[in-house]
Amino acid sequence: MQINRRQMLSGASAATATLLAEPALADWKPAEAYPDPAIHNLDPSFAKYWLYNAALERLATGYRWAEGPVWFGDARCLLWSDAALDRISRWDEETGLVSVYRKPANKPNGLTRDRQGRLLTCEHMGRRVTRTEYDGTITVVADSYEGKRLCSPNDVVVAADDAIWFTDSIFGIRSNYSGSVAPQELPTNVYRVDKAGKMTVVIDDIKMPDGLAFSPDGKKLYVIEDGVHPQIFRVYDVVADGTKLANGRTFISIAPGTGVADGFRVDTDGNLWCGWGGGPGNDGVMVFNQGAERIGSIDLPARASNVCFGGYRNSRLFITASHSVFAIYLRTQGVIGG
Repeated sequence: MQINRRQMLSGASAATATLLAEPALADWKPAEAYPDPAIHNLDPSFAKYWLYNAALERLATGYRWAEGPVWFGDARCLLWSDAALDRISRWDEETGLVSVYRKPANKPNGLTRDRQGRLLTCEHMGRRVTRTEYDGTITVVADSYEGKRLCSPNDVVVAADDAIWFTDSIFGIRSNYSGSVAPQELPTNVYRVDKAGKMTVVIDDIKMPDGLAFSPDGKKLYVIEDGVHPQIFRVYDVVADGTKLANGRTFISIAPGTGVADGFRVDTDGNLWCGWGGGPGNDGVMVFNQGAERIGSIDLPARASNVCFGGYRNSRLFITASHSVFAIYLRTQGVIGG
């Protein structure tokens, strides 16, 4: 099911989603008192960002693998993907209604909006990045490079010059659960597509790129590399008028036993808010400052796959975590484009 821009802006909802049973989180309850004990201040600087009287809220549950949250402020709604369920779901802020935005959806993963407000989708089944136009039609942004099919685009962001940057990994072609088993034709690269549609490889030496995001000034690009041990965050300088990267280096190396990162977004102070997993004590959101220091965390009862900022003035953090979607109000704002 598709919702065009007119429906989106009018707040019209699709058919209410049928949620799956989820015994593992059936007993989860929000904190009864403030401050929420799920929030951990690991450095005095983190006190600036959390609100003592704001607690975690669970907005929806019963999904197979919730991913790719993206906020539509003009419709006051959140969209998120679920490749294993082959759909994009929607939560309406005004009513709390959860509905189906699109199904089938080519087993979607990362979502974001372009600078014109249109939905961008990384499709595992389609092995492509698409754009949903205002009338609901779908345009292919990228599905191949030099005559070979992409692997399975994973996450996507948009730069200030309207260029679309995305990671391409093999998660969607190595199983039929969240994609479709198929031969790998290209390395796991990071790509840039300019507003004229020209596609270039911006990182060609990365093993299994995952989440990515720009710094607030757009001068740095952070990328998670999954195919190395320990897992690392890379950081690059954005050069050549925003068209290329230079000086790639390790920003964070994840210590063994401390979990693994997935999708992330950056706030206006340059902090990285990262979906995290690894069992009790590691499941949730980890927060790193510009100096790569871990300054805070938010505990969740399940592994967090991704986050986005939204809500009033972009100051609410939405978190997809395994079978559920959570949210919490913060004293910071997300950077536009992710």
